[in-house]
Amino acid sequence: MALERTLLIIKPDAVRAGNAGNILAMLENKGKFKVVALRMEHLEESSARKFYEVHKDRPFYRDLVEFMTSGPCIPMVLERENAILALREFIGATNPAQAAEGTVRKLYATDVQFNAVHASDSVESAVKEIAHFFPRIPALIA
Repeated sequence: MALERTLLIIKPDAVRAGNAGNILAMLENKGKFKVVALRMEHLEESSARKFYEVHKDRPFYRDLVEFMTSGPCIPMVLERENAILALREFIGATNPAQAAEGTVRKLYATDVQFNAVHASDSVESAVKEIAHFFPRIPALIA
């Protein structure tokens, strides 16, 4: 298996609810992810629009941008073997009602929009998303 990096964002709903520490502990302890970079920030609208531009033609785009700028979030770069797929499995389905027991979203999300975290869904997305928040951190490991 290849060592990979991926991006995770603890979204404003999880930060507001005081679950960021629990999520981070889960990632490190149960998920065996190494935190390579992390910061808390309140996204500017232009940054949120650019980050989620892949969804710009979807009906939920405006609400998503509004939600992601509603309070601080915590973007981070995580590393481990097979990180992208492992993280997607670890956080659970987008809809917390369909998420597996013990996943981040089953524990901390309230619905499809307020789903606690965002995670890159492919190598291409991880490269682009890491560069958005951490331009000096290499997304790919040589």
